[in-house]
Amino acid sequence: MTLTELRYIVALAQEGRFSRAAERCSVSQPTLSVAIQHLEEELEVPLFERGKNQVSLTEVGEQVVAQAIRTLEEAERVRQIAHRGRNPLEGELKLGVIHTVGPYLLPDLIVSLRTLAPAMPLAIEESMTATLAEMLARGEVDAAILALPFAQPGIRVRPLYDEPFKVVVPCGHPWQDRPLVSTEEVDGEEVLLLKAGNCFRDQVMDACPQISGADTEVRQGHSIETIRCMVASGFGISVLPAGALCKPYSTDFLRIIPFSDPAPSRRIALAWREGFPRLKALEALCQAVARLDNPCYQHLPGGRRLA
Repeated sequence: MTLTELRYIVALAQEGRFSRAAERCSVSQPTLSVAIQHLEEELEVPLFERGKNQVSLTEVGEQVVAQAIRTLEEAERVRQIAHRGRNPLEGELKLGVIHTVGPYLLPDLIVSLRTLAPAMPLAIEESMTATLAEMLARGEVDAAILALPFAQPGIRVRPLYDEPFKVVVPCGHPWQDRPLVSTEEVDGEEVLLLKAGNCFRDQVMDACPQISGADTEVRQGHSIETIRCMVASGFGISVLPAGALCKPYSTDFLRIIPFSDPAPSRRIALAWREGFPRLKALEALCQAVARLDNPCYQHLPGGRRLA
């Protein structure tokens, strides 16, 4: 059994006539007919009922052709993988991104990456760090953009940039005209946080020691966008990453206040599996991030090449 024979039976099943199937496969009709007959003899079962002017699949033939189609699709994927191996900047790159980075970084990153690798679209999976770690290990994503610290056996990491935290308050808040706020002043009684389990929530609580661990539904949100709306509505204040506060995400209903030194921040990094073959694709991704002209991202000096 060969892939060529499988192509022939798929063509005959779809065309219904030997002449049209042979033309589609760019072979003579006798060549196609002999090949299909050889396959039927090998399988010891007829795949087609042959009429005077038309052929139709037998019951077994329908199952064999369905499987042949799947087999040919998988064979094509093998060729695509090999092609990407020859040119790592061609073909999709499966990229995971944490929720608190994806919506703010990706629009500009995709534009930047297109100039470096126009034939490498990103297939994006947005999720929490723990889920992305599992997907990396299972090979369901090729790389992930997440916040440090992050350590997992078999996974390599390269820091990309630092992102400062900033305080957001509603218009009319007593702090709205302040140039700076210290981390000690952020009072847990009025701070809106992400739901438990999000790494950014943990980083904010580590940075602002006055935030208590008390939880109430009104002081938590499932996303940064929800928290932003809650602050704008006057439910409290929050601490958000700078990238989520740049245009077009700023609003006249909020006031953004930097922290006094030492200002808290988080370090964003790229993670990938050891042995991942498309290192040039990851290099292009890192370069695309480094090219972003956004004051919210404090780029780090270029490190060693990925290995």
